Amino acid sequence: MNGDEATSFDVLAAMIARQQERDGNVFPFVYRCQSPQGSAKQAADWVAERRDELLAQATDHGAVLFRDFPLRNAEDFDTFIAGLALENFPYEKSLSSAVRTSKTERVVTANESPPGEDILFHHEMAQTPHYPKWLMFFCEKPADRGGATPFCRSDWLYNRLIDECPDFVRDCTKKGLQYSYVMPVENDPNSSTGRSWRSTLGVVCKDDAEARLTELNYAFEWLGDDALRATTPQLPAVMEVAPGRHTFFNQLIAAYGGWKDSRNDPSCAIRHGDGSNLDSNAVLRAVALSEELSFDAEWIAGDVALIDNTIVMHGRRPFAGARNVLASLCEMKQQSFAPIACS
Repeated sequence: MNGDEATSFDVLAAMIARQQERDGNVFPFVYRCQSPQGSAKQAADWVAERRDELLAQATDHGAVLFRDFPLRNAEDFDTFIAGLALENFPYEKSLSSAVRTSKTERVVTANESPPGEDILFHHEMAQTPHYPKWLMFFCEKPADRGGATPFCRSDWLYNRLIDECPDFVRDCTKKGLQYSYVMPVENDPNSSTGRSWRSTLGVVCKDDAEARLTELNYAFEWLGDDALRATTPQLPAVMEVAPGRHTFFNQLIAAYGGWKDSRNDPSCAIRHGDGSNLDSNAVLRAVALSEELSFDAEWIAGDVALIDNTIVMHGRRPFAGARNVLASLCEMKQQSFAPIACS
């Protein structure tokens, strides 16, 4: 009998500070490990035995936070992820604009933009035709100060918006959204949207970039310094994740207020899918509501968060000191615009 088999591995559901509850549904759902001497393999085995239950909890509650599990580095996180037996979504195959570094086949760094930047709420890759159904975060080292990852239930946000800004929600639902951003020729680590067009599109030359964008039905324009402006086709702004359950699934908040660097102006980043302007007052109300509804994950080393990306938006608070938070994308999904009925 090896050490893992001889040692029990105990985990309990738990409550933590600032955890939210609405109609008996907590956010996030939390598990705390009671076996500090356990191993990453035991943690992965525990996850594997409860795989379907954990995924269902992530969808029901939006997020599951695992605390005090015996995970110390990217390799342990990779082992933990493997326990869920989800299809890997390699970052190099994504159309995300964030600069990241691969740590293992399944693990990449979180957005590497400067620590002073506040990354605004968004659904991962909702501004592209391909997005991950599942998103996982792991804290290898928390920041010395700040650096929380805020989460927001997008179904709760939708319900508030449909009450307070019904015309805006109907416009988003009927017209969708269209995003436009400028990519540099080389990665720019000083920008939260600084991934190069070569990396984003998986190409090496302009001809191949144009072919790839045409395949994706993007409009494009070459600018000075070989930068590339890409404009997406019409994409959804609202998703019906279950009958009668809608989420505000998009990158509207991040694009409207956060896509800003030497190449990008947020005022040019987003329109409705028919080219019309957004209601700025309604957008600002969405921003305020997302903050009101947010739960800030104040990271502790070893924490893992399992997110249903169709339910929960996330961001990043500014921080000081070294911060090592890693991420993993799972189960690529495709989206295209089709109007749905509003609540």
